Amino acid sequence: MSAAGLTSTESFLLLFFPDIYQQQKNQVITNQYCKFDSQELSFFGSSLFLSAAAASLFASPMARAFGRKWTLFYAAVAYIIGACMGGVATTFAMLITGRLLLGVGVGLCIHASPLYLSEMAPAQQRGMLNILFQLMITIGILSASLTNYWTSKFIGGWGWRVGLAMGAVPGSIIALGSLAIPDTPISLLSRGETELARATLSQIRGIGPDDVRQEFDDLAAACEESKAVANPWRELLFTGKYKPQLTFALGVPFFQQLTGINVIMFYAPVLFKTVGFRSDASLVSSVITGLVNVFSTFVAVVTADKVGRRALFLQGGTQMIISQILVGTFIGLQFGLSGTGAISEQYAMCIVLFVCVYVAGFAWSWGPMGWLIPSEVYPLAVRSQAQSITVAVNMCFTAFIGQVFLALLCHLRFGLFYFFGAWLLLMTIFIAVLLPETKSVPLEEVAHVFRKHWFWRKYVIDTSADARGAEMRKRIALEMS
Repeated sequence: MSAAGLTSTESFLLLFFPDIYQQQKNQVITNQYCKFDSQELSFFGSSLFLSAAAASLFASPMARAFGRKWTLFYAAVAYIIGACMGGVATTFAMLITGRLLLGVGVGLCIHASPLYLSEMAPAQQRGMLNILFQLMITIGILSASLTNYWTSKFIGGWGWRVGLAMGAVPGSIIALGSLAIPDTPISLLSRGETELARATLSQIRGIGPDDVRQEFDDLAAACEESKAVANPWRELLFTGKYKPQLTFALGVPFFQQLTGINVIMFYAPVLFKTVGFRSDASLVSSVITGLVNVFSTFVAVVTADKVGRRALFLQGGTQMIISQILVGTFIGLQFGLSGTGAISEQYAMCIVLFVCVYVAGFAWSWGPMGWLIPSEVYPLAVRSQAQSITVAVNMCFTAFIGQVFLALLCHLRFGLFYFFGAWLLLMTIFIAVLLPETKSVPLEEVAHVFRKHWFWRKYVIDTSADARGAEMRKRIALEMS
């Protein structure tokens, strides 16, 4: 069950947030923008992501030591325990503890899953297969919205417990699935299991061991090169060798959260209730946006390896900018700066329409590309560490936006949507200027793409060229002697 659904459930608010429940009942707050402004309520939503950010920093050594497969399994176990604890919670401390364990599961899973998919996929299908990760996220969001709507009908007001406990279902699926899948050849090579890595590569490609010799040799060479790096964190952060990759490791997850998507998806029931929808109608509207999210992600699945990453980023970003401006304008025309008044049915439908247009743009651009691009631009030597940075930045800013959203809505009013629109404009320019196309490029050759880019070639250290130059100088010195 999503945090948004819980925050619009009266029995849940009465048990854990009685002050907010009383404010709603007594109609103490008349300003529509400020009716849900509570830092305690916001912390409940953002605590999961803070926990996920912390867990992601431990995910890198776990993934290197135990492999992607077992990292996914441990993530699922943490998620199952957290879901069950939330379902039986009787105190706020118990509720938050369960939420933090959910965050541990999310942080580990989001670290390991994109790496697993990128390392297992052939270069020509890497985009499609990696975007399936985002597709599963959208299906999970839709499932949470449907669960919210279903459990809200339970007599006695205890349906939210069922909704929270049902989080153990996807956790169990991940746990069982992780036991059934092989680890990635790269991960096996990194841990010295050479023959198993060769057999796994042959199995997943569906061809004989001799036919994968070239790919296996490339992976083995990349793996040996990565083992030569004694301190990957220092190599990534302080040597300057990976400036382009580090830029995208930090910039893409940072910008992904400033699209405002979590404002829409996590707080959809609250948002629609704020603009005048009834409780049931707000939940139905969030189900509609969830359906749009799922079906629009299929666009990215089909097109990412055909039209490329940049085209989806730029088109989706433009669509989202227009939608944010229109949603803010419609809300501003109805409530103005005072936040008082009632919204008409026509305006409400326009808001839902353009929210759906916005969600569709995100679902085939910043949603899947925000995970795909970071996972495929990292060299093997620092890939796990860079993925930890990506997840940590993503989760920290998800938590930050979740924590400040209700306060921002209260203070910026309809200008909040213009705020996110301005960020969308900036990040679209960022992609247009700095992102090279990585479509169909093998992982071990992505560094060459940056060497050819008009901007990044000034900062990329071509270690292969340095090595060839050193060898040539050595041969010349020997000949002269």
